[in-house]
Amino acid sequence: MKLFLIFLVSTLGGVAAAEHFHSFILGLSIASLAVGCCHWFAFRTTRYPQMALLLLMLGLFAKIAVTITGVVVSMEADLITSPFIFSVSYLFFSIVATYLWFRIKDAKISAPLLKKRREIA
Repeated sequence: MKLFLIFLVSTLGGVAAAEHFHSFILGLSIASLAVGCCHWFAFRTTRYPQMALLLLMLGLFAKIAVTITGVVVSMEADLITSPFIFSVSYLFFSIVATYLWFRIKDAKISAPLLKKRREIA
């Protein structure tokens, strides 16, 4: 049901932003790329638990760097036609991409644990 709601709101947002489709798509792509980079850095496995905070901070800075770079490049190329549509799209898809990344991560972690539990029982 949640995925259906995400799909529905995304489609309605795209239709509502039809005149500023480039801004909508840029919000989607920059948010997805920024959250992906943040997730990749922040949840790396390490042998040293002391590095966990460093990796979280590195993920945060990666997200900020990707966002700033994407906005600057898009503004120089005059691709963002509506800053409002871009910011709303970026906010929404940032939340959605974070939700989806955590669902994928949870599925990857839960599957082996469930399999191990079934073997034991």
